Amino acid sequence: MAPPPRLAAPLLLLLLVGACGSAARADLVISRADRKVDLTSHIVRVLTSLKVENAGSEPVSKVLLAFPNIQSKNLAAIRAFGTEGKVKGLSSILPIEVVEPSGVPPELTFFSALLNKPLEKGKILHLDVLTVFTHFLQPFPEEITQADSQLVVFQDSSHYLSPYPVKVQTLSIRLPGGRVESYTKYGNTKLVESELKYGPYEDVPPFSYNPIIVHFENNNPFAVAKELIREIEISHWGNVQITEHYNIVHGGARLKGEFSRLDYQSRPYARGVSSFRHLIARLPPRAHSIYYRDEIGNISTSHLWSDSKKTQLEIEPRFPLFGGWQTTFTIGYGLPLEDFVFSSDGRRFLNITFGSPMEEILIEKLIVKVVLPEGSKDFDVSAPFPANQWQEVKYSHLDIAGRPVLILEKADVIPEHNLHFQVYYKFNNISLLIEPMMLITGFFLLFVACIAYMHTDMSISKNSPSYLAKLQWDEVQATVQQIQGIFEQCLAVHDKLEISLHDLSRTGDTKSCKATRKAADAQFKELAKELKPLLLSVQSSPQSYLIWPKLEDLVAKEREMQEKLMARHATVVDSFEKKQRGQDIENRIASQQQKIAALRQEVESLLEYLSEI
Repeated sequence: MAPPPRLAAPLLLLLLVGACGSAARADLVISRADRKVDLTSHIVRVLTSLKVENAGSEPVSKVLLAFPNIQSKNLAAIRAFGTEGKVKGLSSILPIEVVEPSGVPPELTFFSALLNKPLEKGKILHLDVLTVFTHFLQPFPEEITQADSQLVVFQDSSHYLSPYPVKVQTLSIRLPGGRVESYTKYGNTKLVESELKYGPYEDVPPFSYNPIIVHFENNNPFAVAKELIREIEISHWGNVQITEHYNIVHGGARLKGEFSRLDYQSRPYARGVSSFRHLIARLPPRAHSIYYRDEIGNISTSHLWSDSKKTQLEIEPRFPLFGGWQTTFTIGYGLPLEDFVFSSDGRRFLNITFGSPMEEILIEKLIVKVVLPEGSKDFDVSAPFPANQWQEVKYSHLDIAGRPVLILEKADVIPEHNLHFQVYYKFNNISLLIEPMMLITGFFLLFVACIAYMHTDMSISKNSPSYLAKLQWDEVQATVQQIQGIFEQCLAVHDKLEISLHDLSRTGDTKSCKATRKAADAQFKELAKELKPLLLSVQSSPQSYLIWPKLEDLVAKEREMQEKLMARHATVVDSFEKKQRGQDIENRIASQQQKIAALRQEVESLLEYLSEI
């Protein structure tokens, strides 16, 4: 199943018409052009080796590089290396800039490689151009099932698109090694194992475009970070802390249908070949305190290898990622300060890589935050490529003015952008003592406050009205407790009288019952003597205005209950002596019994009220 070409015919016509405007650029001739395209990853890399000859009469100071707009919009990086001479020697980096030459089709984007010195007549320049494209491989079909392999489409030209004539050129396409569904075939095209070759082509005119389409299998991880926030915090106590927050999505063909965990676990390479289960991060060699977690917590499915040259972290998400699926997680680690922060000309500078340590990951939005120590000043950034920059302030523990934060933002970041950048700043070592001195001062003031508190009399004055009132109230409470105890004893005597009556009805022993009543009467008199001074004490206290009415009521009801209880007891004993019937006895004491029960309930309620007070 071969997908249709996506380049429109009008574009091809414009490219051919553009050849008419190439006379002004005919001074340069490309004697040989060799292109090598790497399609083993979802990031497409093209290395073009050009042998450029100045066939004109005037020196040339730049070389134009042309790309169709459909390609240039996905161009993430372009680098040029050049050396002059018949034999290719040590190359130097050449500056690249976007230009808009006159007389060329608008469907093309042009870059200019600026030469270190003009190329004289008859001289030869060896020019290597590395271009890296993102979102260049398109899944076809766009949706697949769990068991399907992922097929992608690559579209380009078998001819090198150039504003200059090309004498000899070749194209080599390196494939991942899976099956190849289809590819465009010309007379000199051959597929050898995982390499597809076109050419050589000879005497190709400027702006020649010969479209090709390759439809092949590519199950390598299409790891795309929608956003990566990378925070680099410098501490002059000896550590550089790195924290990276990832939001990663599988950028390949979307999964259709249901996902079967059982099929995946039993045959992961047959029932999930298009997914990826782990990512590799290559950290600096002395990285320490490494962690890997997400919103749920720590993720234990990770492996770490370390030696003197590198530290490799293999992380495995909680679930495999199929096309369109995404996950978020955070990794963090510490680095030795002396390996990344240096001093020069009275300033300090951080020298660290810009991008992600993850292998073959595309970052659509990268935000790098460099948190400098509090007190840093005169800071600036030196980056090997343009990036949006701004500043903010971060407050952490024991900060006063906050820590300056330099923020860099760049879109479409690829592994080729993982270059070193520098952050320069001034920092006085005396600032290191601020936080320790704050801690020392804080603990000192705390101890002084504790000592002052221990040696200060915080009690209320013994002559103050509130203190005297408190003492009086305490005396009233103590007295009331004694009164409660006396009334509890009275109730116990009442219970003894009740028990004696029950025994009388069972045994008929009136003498024993009279002796119990006599003893109870004596005990009531004794308790009344004990109660009298306590009542006077409460009555004389100014704090008893809330309690005294209740006490008076309690005394009256207890006295009435004693009288009625003694009368009922005497009536029952006399009736037994006269040998009256039990029913007659019950009738005589029925009214007394009801009154005694009501009084007892009232007495107990009053005692409970006093207990609550």
